[in-house]
Amino acid sequence: MDDLFGQGDFAVRMDWGPTGARATRSDLAVVVDVLSFSTSVCVAVERGMRIYPYPWRGPQAQAYAEERGAVLAVGRLEAVRDGQVRAPSLSPAGLLECPPVDRLVLPSPNGSTIAAALDEVGARVAVGCLRNARAVAAWLAPQLEAGRSVAVIAAGERWSADDSLRPAVEDHLGAGAVLSGLVALGHGHRMSPEARLAADLFEAARGRLRDVLANCVGGLELADKGFGADVDVAAALDSSGTVPVLVDGAFGPGGVPGAAV
Repeated sequence: MDDLFGQGDFAVRMDWGPTGARATRSDLAVVVDVLSFSTSVCVAVERGMRIYPYPWRGPQAQAYAEERGAVLAVGRLEAVRDGQVRAPSLSPAGLLECPPVDRLVLPSPNGSTIAAALDEVGARVAVGCLRNARAVAAWLAPQLEAGRSVAVIAAGERWSADDSLRPAVEDHLGAGAVLSGLVALGHGHRMSPEARLAADLFEAARGRLRDVLANCVGGLELADKGFGADVDVAAALDSSGTVPVLVDGAFGPGGVPGAAV
């Protein structure tokens, strides 16, 4: 085997978190963090914003935003006062409603960290979610036909007790949606078992995505905090044709599907 843990015998791979992102070492990679980062980036780029990912909030994030002439996103709860959206945040529903900005720094300990890890190993990085799964698959397919490798990385969450990875069903489904799109385009035979089974999981849940997302741990957590609308935005399968791609530190439109890397 060329690369056991990186699934190197297969052109299409699927793994979890920053460590999995580094292990796959693919030519192209897709970050999937459905209930926050990925869907937020997709919505923001749809609305014409350029998104700078950043791992953490705080003074360093503010300085990073100022250096780039960008607005720093606030927390979900900070963005809303008396029921009114006031500022961009890591809320997909909020980003659909807030006044758009040209440049936005979006702090995210999961999605941003994974994007940075993929960028470090030389992958061309895109963002995928349920909203743009079909578009991302169409963007990836010509690259596979040209002999390049692809990894779809599910972000998952972190356990507060020890910061270890907690696989999240919403991210497994989001990754599976992108991979299912590649199966439909004739690339199922190129997939590792991890990738193919993620596609199968998505197909098993396709008809009840809204219900699954609303009742999984991540969806219940958002609803408990008053952000159930984020689940509705995240569950809108194939509602977007936008493929955010990381270029010079920021996510913008990926251009024509399948354009040369």
